[in-house]
Amino acid sequence: MDLLAAVRQNDLVDASNLAAHETAPSDVSSPELDTSLNTTLQGWDGTSPLWVFGYGSLIWHPEIEFDIKTRAIVHGFHRSLCLWSREYRGTPERPGLVLGLEPGGCCRGVAFRIPAAIALDQLRLLWKREMRSGSYTARWLTTRPTGEGSRASFKALSFVMNRNVPEYAGELDRATLIETLRTACGRRGSSAEYLLSTVRTLTEYGIHDHHLAQLAEEVALSEAYLPTQNR
Repeated sequence: MDLLAAVRQNDLVDASNLAAHETAPSDVSSPELDTSLNTTLQGWDGTSPLWVFGYGSLIWHPEIEFDIKTRAIVHGFHRSLCLWSREYRGTPERPGLVLGLEPGGCCRGVAFRIPAAIALDQLRLLWKREMRSGSYTARWLTTRPTGEGSRASFKALSFVMNRNVPEYAGELDRATLIETLRTACGRRGSSAEYLLSTVRTLTEYGIHDHHLAQLAEEVALSEAYLPTQNR
């Protein structure tokens, strides 16, 4: 089955059906989130726009307001299916997998510019989505735009895998990866849907992630893969 056809057939990017967060329910309190955000924004002048770098579901379901988006690349980190999802893309008994940024290599994704006037409110929403389980660490990464009319590099916020949490899956062997992606399904859909949606959107932006694309082809062609509604 053609990869993009498989994604479209199963309507994988229905925004009304997507989770605000892909890993776990809230483990971090609101005061802790506020402290984390305020610490991250130390040094921001309050008048300059802020950039956020997306590498996974943030690309196809940003849930933030922005005025500019552009293809971009960060060096020193790569995209990896390294985070167990025990609710939204799996269950405690059969956890699914979602993406994190791991050290090494580079990552091509999409950067979103948030106007200064709404930046704080938008980042509060983003913090509730990405930081509430403690699975990620917010980092300012040097980001180089690669889209048309590219400008100079800038610092963008992104969410790097926290390797000290139980949800960190580490480097899994291929058989475990494929089996998990084929079979794990949670409240908001399957791990297969998450993967295929990510690969489709990257492709639409002209970004090719060889590793994810290979995994997606295997999942899409697998007789074991079934759309969520048929499980």
